[in-house]
Amino acid sequence: MLDFDRSLISNREEVTNRDSLVIELKRAETKADIKSIKQEITGILSEVKQLSKNTDTNGEEEQAKFGMSLNSLIENLQQALDAYSLERAKYYLSRLIKSLTTEKTGKFNDLDMNRWKEYNDIITDSLWIMEKRDRTGAHNAGYWGNFIPQIPQQLLRRYTKKNEWVLDTFAGSGTTLIECQRLGRNAIGIDLSNEALDSARLNISKENNVYNTKAELFNADSTKLNYRELLGKFNIDSVQLVIMHPPYWDIIKFSEDERDLSNAPTADSFLSGIRQIAEGAHQVLDKGRFLAMVIGDKYSKGEWIPLGFYAMSEIMKAGFKLKSTIVKNFDVTKAKQSQQELWRYRALLGGFYVFKHEYIFLFER
Repeated sequence: MLDFDRSLISNREEVTNRDSLVIELKRAETKADIKSIKQEITGILSEVKQLSKNTDTNGEEEQAKFGMSLNSLIENLQQALDAYSLERAKYYLSRLIKSLTTEKTGKFNDLDMNRWKEYNDIITDSLWIMEKRDRTGAHNAGYWGNFIPQIPQQLLRRYTKKNEWVLDTFAGSGTTLIECQRLGRNAIGIDLSNEALDSARLNISKENNVYNTKAELFNADSTKLNYRELLGKFNIDSVQLVIMHPPYWDIIKFSEDERDLSNAPTADSFLSGIRQIAEGAHQVLDKGRFLAMVIGDKYSKGEWIPLGFYAMSEIMKAGFKLKSTIVKNFDVTKAKQSQQELWRYRALLGGFYVFKHEYIFLFER
């Protein structure tokens, strides 16, 4: 790296915010030789690094001031500084200026693709390894069978914009609706169990609603519901994301209600219910938007039942196009947390493998 000599650069502005930063980047971009442009970049980089060193907060204040995290800014400046030619250095500077002065959001999310490198916490691989459940805010693991909050959080950030509507056909204790409230999305949650809905209402009430969004809960059988009428109750015509986290058939019995899919007498009746829900959701989901289903497989009488793939097929029959199959790990469930050695023994004896994963199937309407 070149040493930074202020005496070689006249009329420089101190870099204190996005406007001053852009002015200095544009000044550097006008340089006619590689040594001069790298001298300018070195000066800007030196100041940004000093700002980063003096920042005691989590970076949100500095990101708001510059429109980009300081770490990302340093990375971009370093890339320009390491360029092997004048043309390449100018290309990197031009790209950085564009990312600071323009916004390029996707048609179904709020991600600024001019700054796509900053979203390193958003998963784009088909294998999701999540070691710990998010227990911050109103989230808790008190409801048996609820999914970890990171799943809806990832889906909401990828496939919705602020103030859009999300439909959760198995609301349970409200995990999806809590995440919607956190991220500024409106949500409708349906559940057959009034007990679950009472728990969801309590949980949602504990979460700050900084975006003043709506979280609506509705007691109904998702397989028999008229979804158009339901949306009409909330004065909306459509939703922009559907999330389904059904029972994994009869692995966990959630109630004594015969309409509950965890009480379905056969696999065919369970899958018929999944298809009915998908058909109803298809009517109210905007074209080109997404439905995500979280589900796992099961064992029965020594045979692996690929329940997830059967359910995936039913949703495709309802008119959806499969976009991705994601495998997500899970470690110790409540059912197995005190029986890990017993399950290992059974697996060795019976010639099978203990479940350590579930699926997230993503569909497009």
